Amino acid sequence: MGILEGKNLLVTGVLMDSSIAFHVAKIAQEEGANVVLTSFGRTMRITQTIAKRLPETPQVLELDVTDSEHLGSLAERLSEHVDRLDGVLHSIGFAPQGAFNFMEGTWDDVSTALHASAYSLKSLSTAALPLLGKGGSIVGLTFDAKFAWPVYDWMGVAKAAFESTSRYLARDLGPRKVRCNLVAAGPIRTTAAKSIPGFEQFEETWDKRAPLGWNVNDPVPAAKACAALLSDWFPATTGEIVHVDGGVHAMGQ
Repeated sequence: MGILEGKNLLVTGVLMDSSIAFHVAKIAQEEGANVVLTSFGRTMRITQTIAKRLPETPQVLELDVTDSEHLGSLAERLSEHVDRLDGVLHSIGFAPQGAFNFMEGTWDDVSTALHASAYSLKSLSTAALPLLGKGGSIVGLTFDAKFAWPVYDWMGVAKAAFESTSRYLARDLGPRKVRCNLVAAGPIRTTAAKSIPGFEQFEETWDKRAPLGWNVNDPVPAAKACAALLSDWFPATTGEIVHVDGGVHAMGQ
């Protein structure tokens, strides 16, 4: 029996089979879970195509986490496919190009990044909550926000807000037996990473700094951590950030 046997999971952010979210969905299915994916707009067709590469082809629901109508109808639309939810993976982030210049980024750039990349954790959790009635696990993906990273700029600020949001969700959802934790992954060569100008700076140095080494083409370690947090193996853990970065977070400069 797999560690996710019989669980119903909502997985966002599957765009390519190189993504962490894709491998979370794959591992979850291999561990016995029933998975539903989300996508929206022009990427819907891409997600539907990539979904066929999973062990079982899941349903793909339309969800733009900045669209109140999509969020408001999510539980009803999900209930057509599952009678409850046991876990949610938040693998969503977006910032306009202007947000990657800290001193010149406009409020329009910054507010867009904060809405899509930080506030969305709360709004997605709230939208899924009616189906998390017996408790469950919400897991998000972050890039360690303790530092001012090169090139990350306002997206780094958004990730700091994202991490704080997770702690407040842990506080407010804990009485409902819903856990909220994050996985801080090292740099992975994904579609999202390619949209960040200068991201190769991380790729070039991370492996050298990581005590365990680091492979920017391997999303599986981070995906395994997400799957574990979505399971019942962390029943008393919430508000936590699990680092899956080869150990870089613990090293000095």
